[in-house]
Amino acid sequence: MPRPNGTFLVLDGIDGCGKSTQARRLSLHLERLGHKVLHTREPGGSVLGERVRGLLLDPELGDIAPMAEVFLYQASRAQLVEEVIRPALARGEVVVCDRWHYATTAYQGAYEGVGRRAGEDALRISSALATGGTEPDRAVLLDMPAGDADKRVGTERDRLESRGDAYRARVTERFRAIFAEEPEQRRSVNAEGTMDEVEARVWEAVRDLFD
Repeated sequence: MPRPNGTFLVLDGIDGCGKSTQARRLSLHLERLGHKVLHTREPGGSVLGERVRGLLLDPELGDIAPMAEVFLYQASRAQLVEEVIRPALARGEVVVCDRWHYATTAYQGAYEGVGRRAGEDALRISSALATGGTEPDRAVLLDMPAGDADKRVGTERDRLESRGDAYRARVTERFRAIFAEEPEQRRSVNAEGTMDEVEARVWEAVRDLFD
């Protein structure tokens, strides 16, 4: 959906890849350049979204029916788009979002229950309905091996982080496939190295939007 004013950026990737840190760094860099920046995340970013996030990540909640999990993510996303992202873009701001619907396709698509019940097409259709066609001007995948990312997560894990090595490996491969579909709009960067090195790679992936 063309927008004459704001710029929408997304950082995504497997848990532990450093996307949240890099989203904050990118937001600060853009602010230093004089841009008005709104930094948000999903699931979350709104009162409704943060409550949904608490449910989705609560390790004590146990199993959620696969399609119920998908619809919870999409509900949070729809609220974020309507309440936060579209108004900020209309004001001409730069929106930096930590995750987008690519994560739903990667994480829920890699979860066997969703694969049996719905399939990737249903995930993409529900994402399109939730976003109403709002897509980033540039999405950046922080790419690294699942095992290396897992070492950064620590011992206290949320419900998704506890699903095991084979699951995280499937998620990583799905992210790579999703970003390979549209290499101009969706770009991958090496997430290994120092925070400064990764920050420089992320900026290189988006800087042409601000030249």
